[in-house]
Amino acid sequence: MRTIFTTVLLTILWMLIGRAYSQTINETQLLEYYQNQKFLEAANYLKSTYPEPVNDATALSRLAYASQMAGKLTDAESYYQRLFNIDSTKLSVLNSLAGINLRRGNYKKANDYYQRIVAVDSSNFYVYTQLARICTFTGDTVGYVRSMVKANQLNPEEADVASDLSNYYVIRKKFAQAEKVLGKAIAADSQNVVLLQSLIKLVHAQSKWPETIKVGMQLLQLGDVSYPTAIKLAQAYYRLKNYTCCLETLAALQDMEQNETSFYYMGLSYKALKNYPKALYCFDKAIKDAISPAVPTYYGEIGGTYQDTQRFKKAEFNFQKGLQFDERPLLLYLLATLYDSDLKDKAKAVKYYKKYLATNPPAIQQVYVDYTKTRIGTLAAAKN
Repeated sequence: MRTIFTTVLLTILWMLIGRAYSQTINETQLLEYYQNQKFLEAANYLKSTYPEPVNDATALSRLAYASQMAGKLTDAESYYQRLFNIDSTKLSVLNSLAGINLRRGNYKKANDYYQRIVAVDSSNFYVYTQLARICTFTGDTVGYVRSMVKANQLNPEEADVASDLSNYYVIRKKFAQAEKVLGKAIAADSQNVVLLQSLIKLVHAQSKWPETIKVGMQLLQLGDVSYPTAIKLAQAYYRLKNYTCCLETLAALQDMEQNETSFYYMGLSYKALKNYPKALYCFDKAIKDAISPAVPTYYGEIGGTYQDTQRFKKAEFNFQKGLQFDERPLLLYLLATLYDSDLKDKAKAVKYYKKYLATNPPAIQQVYVDYTKTRIGTLAAAKN
């Protein structure tokens, strides 16, 4: 009997405390904080108003929301966890806990909360998109596709989901499925650039060149002059032997957007038009762009490693290989010293010392320059 009485008394007490909480909050002040995006001030204000321990659901909700918006994710999770303990089925709480853990990179916990939501609300489009997002972080391809398919079924007109799902199908050459997904979304929004960019990927992957040109021109008219669109359009023109349009499309790209592929197709088009000097120029640009500028450095490091381990012929081969890509000053110097000190080929040493000096090495290599000049003099004197 005493236990029942105590329970009732505590319940009444907590109800009175909850009412007291609501009475002490300055709603105008709190609203002003929210309207001015001062969520940290709002969180601090609420914490000063609601002394711990806080168990009232209204107070916890306010504290949780303000803390979450202020970026105080640890505090926010703590408050939402208390709300979860009060009612583990409340969707708003589950969604907030999932979102907080997603922001913090706790993908397993976020996934668990989202799974709780779909267990009671299997028609929640947003949650499926978030589950798909988690799968991209965790590398769960099967889960990603399952979540995206479900989201697309719930809202087939949503452009981002339709685009991403279609792109996935295109990569795996599931063209019929990609067409089905895009067809519904584009029917609802035929001017959506995101959807059209996915469509050009699809028709290009299928080698449907007239369709690629049609979609590419539509994208250009909508203001999409990006490289991915331009290169697909140019390739379609080339395949249909419209070499002039191919060149015009690629020439419209900014210099910083030109790369190995664009130079290659420009070279092919110039070759087809029998403009051989420009074709050779473009092919040469394609080769240079295809090769990493770090390749000479890699060969230099390989050569240096062989030199350190007394395998001088292999060191010579790799230094020479690096010079085929770019006659870097330091690479010339290393080869000269290899001939000088290890291979005892003084004539080649002088040759590469002189090549090194002819490159006008940077000031940071002045010590090497001074040594090279001295060494050339010494070897010339020894020869005489």
